[in-house]
Amino acid sequence: MKFTTILAIALVFLTSACKQNENESDAYGNFEATDYMISAENAGKILALDLDEGDVFAKAKQVGLIDTTQLFLQKEQLKAQKKSIASGIQNILSRIAVYQEQISILKKDKLRIDKMFADGAATSKQVDDINGNILVVQKQIQAVKTENAKVFSNLENVTRKVDALNDLIAKSKIYVPETATVLEKYHEAYEMVNAGTPLFKLADLSSLDLRVYISGDQLSKIKIGQEVNVLVDKNEEENHTLKGKVIWISSQSEFTPKIIQTKKERVKLVYAIKVKVANDGRLKIGMPGEIRF
Repeated sequence: MKFTTILAIALVFLTSACKQNENESDAYGNFEATDYMISAENAGKILALDLDEGDVFAKAKQVGLIDTTQLFLQKEQLKAQKKSIASGIQNILSRIAVYQEQISILKKDKLRIDKMFADGAATSKQVDDINGNILVVQKQIQAVKTENAKVFSNLENVTRKVDALNDLIAKSKIYVPETATVLEKYHEAYEMVNAGTPLFKLADLSSLDLRVYISGDQLSKIKIGQEVNVLVDKNEEENHTLKGKVIWISSQSEFTPKIIQTKKERVKLVYAIKVKVANDGRLKIGMPGEIRF
């Protein structure tokens, strides 16, 4: 009788141990996301910054603006300067046209003098003089063209400065660049900022990465692209089960991080892996999770 009782108790404990092993996860870790900072690209006063922590943006959107008054005034000044330079170019072109007309007249005189010289009615000095006059006017045209090239260069420089101001004005608009959730906000409207000042932090929380650690003897059981079951706490006794995909496996081993509290602490060297999990709203950065192969 006693033997039968002892055998029954042993079977109960054995069955319980098997169930415990079956329910035990293969790896443990925490959820993380790639966050990034949006900083001011221009210095000035924030005129608007229409977002709050926790806001979710489904697509790129302008959410703020930095004052562009001084940039606009500089641009208007450059536009006036550009107009003045352009009028100077027109004046130079008019001078070239006058010189070209003079050459046209001198060439007609040259034809007449050359004919008279051939008939003995003109001297060689007259031929030399007309040729010299044509050469002088040609050099004058060349000098004016050189002057015109410098003016065109000045005009190009002013145009590039206007382009630079247009770029700064465009960068004064503050955008959420893609699908993202606002994690932190550092400034409000009417505050002064410098170029490079962080304004807010974003992350795409539509999916999170669960970073877990596995032992060396588990490496053969997992590969990139493999689907695994991901478990997160539902209550003290139950878990939610989600689907995840392995997207990264570390090529180097490392010591078990202190934040990982596994049920079996017999392995000192582990390998980190990342499992991407679609977020239905219940996953949060830093939340613990488990996986089963």
